[in-house]
Amino acid sequence: MGKKRDFEIAFVGLKPGEHEFYYELDDKFFLEKGAEDFAEPHATVKLILEKNNGFMLLRFEIGGNASVTCDRCGNPLKLNLWDEFRLVVKLVDNPEEMNEQEEDPDVCYISRGESHLNIEDWLYEFVMLSVPFQKMCSPEEMGGPQCNNEVLEKLKEMEKRYSDNQAQSLWKDLDKFKEN
Repeated sequence: MGKKRDFEIAFVGLKPGEHEFYYELDDKFFLEKGAEDFAEPHATVKLILEKNNGFMLLRFEIGGNASVTCDRCGNPLKLNLWDEFRLVVKLVDNPEEMNEQEEDPDVCYISRGESHLNIEDWLYEFVMLSVPFQKMCSPEEMGGPQCNNEVLEKLKEMEKRYSDNQAQSLWKDLDKFKEN
């Protein structure tokens, strides 16, 4: 999917009720947007658009996977993407003013005269939000074949050295009182 029209929904012609749309997003889509957090992404998005009078409720169901760099050991890590997001799109006469005043990030305003809804930016944003902030394997998997054990050993060594220094500095300060 690379054409801009692929991400436009002509909602004017839709009957009130629920409508489903499916999107397959790959490397090309994310590279065009400048994503650098992961490699080899394959995201699937199921969009359920519920059309009502004066507003639409959009439900994005994110799935798929991507390769990321482990924050703990630096090795590549295959990560499953999964999340759900909801967005309310309201049709109003003054969308710019309403969007500036709106405090809820899950509400968006568009002009009553609009006939198409471009969801490309929302797809990108919601897939990126489904990538965890901390990218590490689970504690049960730590030290397994996918981990860089050399880095893990170095981290353990540094942690021990840090805790030893903390303990020594605590007693060092208390020894001052002993001398008085």
